[in-house]
Amino acid sequence: MNHQAVYMAHPELIRYNEDDGNYGWDKNGNKVALNLDLIATKTAELEKLNYQQDRLREYPDIGTQLDYIYHNGIDKWKTDIVDPVKAKYPKPE
Repeated sequence: MNHQAVYMAHPELIRYNEDDGNYGWDKNGNKVALNLDLIATKTAELEKLNYQQDRLREYPDIGTQLDYIYHNGIDKWKTDIVDPVKAKYPKPE
């Protein structure tokens, strides 16, 4: 189960039972049943954003990119650096 999705679906939780994933506890120690459908929805939302992290890992550091722009111009930077990464990790519909 995706931890981030659990806490997005249930912001009142401070922790949850990772063994069976059916309940958690709020700040007052109350047991809270988890809504697995809502967690699945939040997981799907997060997965749609994976492309952003993939792109961040793929792009060169900002100094390298600025140097490339300085020596080659914006248009060349877009075609040589930006466009290939966007094509490799497209934004989901």
